[in-house]
Amino acid sequence: MEHIDHILIVDDDREIRELVSSYLQKNGLRVTAVADGRHMRSFLEANSVDLIILDVMMPGDDGLVLSRELRAGRHKAIPIVMLTARTDEMDRIIGLEMGADDYLAKPFSARELLARIKAVLRRTRMLPPNLQVSEAGQLLSFGKWKLDTTARHLVDSDGTVIALSGAEYRLLRVFIDHPQRVLNRDQLLNLTQGRDAELFDRSIDLLVSRVRQRLGDDAREPTYIKTVRSEGYVFSMPIEITEAR
Repeated sequence: MEHIDHILIVDDDREIRELVSSYLQKNGLRVTAVADGRHMRSFLEANSVDLIILDVMMPGDDGLVLSRELRAGRHKAIPIVMLTARTDEMDRIIGLEMGADDYLAKPFSARELLARIKAVLRRTRMLPPNLQVSEAGQLLSFGKWKLDTTARHLVDSDGTVIALSGAEYRLLRVFIDHPQRVLNRDQLLNLTQGRDAELFDRSIDLLVSRVRQRLGDDAREPTYIKTVRSEGYVFSMPIEITEAR
C-alpha cells in the first residue's frame, strides 16, 4: 500500500488549523490538527507522523519550547516546520537553533506551505548522491567520537549516544568525507542540500553551530570544525573507518 504522509498541525488558531488541514488533505496528505502542546504529546504517544507544523506563538508551551522538547526526546527524527506571526530574522535563527527544519512567517499561502513541507520531507529522506551510503554500516572515528553511519548518531568514548537531526548528520558527513579541506558556505549548501538548497544565508553557520554543540566543540577554540576567516570551514581531525558490528 502506498504510504500517505501524515502531517500534525499544532496551532491554537482554529481557523488556521481548519484552512491548512483542508488544503493539505485536498493535496493528498493525511492531516491531524491539535491546539496545543498537551494535545500534541498525547497524540504522539499513540500515533506516528511524518512532519510537524508548529506555531511559535501559542499560550502555554510555545513552538520553540515544543521544538526543543521534540528534539530531546524519542520523536527527535520528525522534521519540523515552524509558523510565526513574527518576521524578525532573530526569531528564525532561534527557531532553527531549537531544531526546526524550516520556517514560514504568517501570513503565508497554503500553496507555499505545501511546497515547504514537500521540500523538507524530500531533504529528510534523501541524501545527495555524494552522501549515499553504499557500504555496510561503518563507524567513522575522530577524536573522542564515532559516527555510526547506519543509526546516524554519534557515540562518545564513554558510549553515550548523541542524536543528530537529518541536517546535522548530512553536514557532519560532508565534513568527514572532506577532511582537511576548506569548504565555503555555497559548497556546504550544495553538498548537504543538493538542488533543494532553499535556506537563507546564515543557515549553514547555524547548522555548524549546532553540530559543534553536539561535538562539545568550543566555537572560540574549536577542535573539530575550524572557521577559516572569509573562506568557510574545515574539518581538522583525521578519520579512522571501522566496520560497525
